[in-house]
Amino acid sequence: MAGEQLDQKYVFNLLSGKNFPFLQNPDISGRFMKWSMLGRISAKAFNFDQMFHPYKKDEFVLNFFQDPCVMENLKVLKSGYWTTLSSNLTRVDVEVVPCSKVSMDIFDPLNSAGVLRPSGHIVKCYHEIYGDFDELRKVLTIEDSEKYDLIRPADREEFLFKLFKHICLGGELCQYEDTISPYMDTVKVIYKDFVSVQKDCKTKQINIVSTILQVSAYDASGLCYPDSLNSEQSFAYLCVDPLKRHVYVFYHSFGIGHLS
Repeated sequence: MAGEQLDQKYVFNLLSGKNFPFLQNPDISGRFMKWSMLGRISAKAFNFDQMFHPYKKDEFVLNFFQDPCVMENLKVLKSGYWTTLSSNLTRVDVEVVPCSKVSMDIFDPLNSAGVLRPSGHIVKCYHEIYGDFDELRKVLTIEDSEKYDLIRPADREEFLFKLFKHICLGGELCQYEDTISPYMDTVKVIYKDFVSVQKDCKTKQINIVSTILQVSAYDASGLCYPDSLNSEQSFAYLCVDPLKRHVYVFYHSFGIGHLS
């Protein structure tokens, strides 16, 4: 394409003035503490200098992690301390995460299948391993549960659902909620922070323009980002706005969060 050198490396710059409301929200901070995620979750924003092409996602992500500005400013949790990422990355894994939802309606089935009471309280249930269990976690984690199929397979792949699942399962010492609203309210704010939309001038329909990439990175010792645990609750997403040429990093490392 004219004016675009696709074989040229992307250059990234920190957007130090970018604020993420979910990190400034005291109610959400309190929930993160309860869910054992406080102090282990972060967000960063960068811009980049070329057109983004989804089919070149691997090159984009590798350029991102090898960029001097990113290496200086992107932090990773190691042994409870925030530190810079390894400068000797050998490869990256990149997965495009579908992101098409502009409402929370994929969770509507939870209201009419014995998962939630009319009050919004989550129905408790017996589990042979976990003494304190509920129907919501059965939907999220137990594949042979009769409730698992309430969420369609395609919807489970959506960024909105993955975000919801991450928030509901929390960190190592997560204290689970009795009602659904704290999870829903938190997910709405975070989703809005990371997903860019555009209104169609003719149809007035809201369309998502972001590309969401779930990423991991390796050095000579193995997996090093988001961390070395290979836990589903350790995650890193690059949320790419191709129009603004912005990329937002959403990061969490599974473990014991701050208690105060």
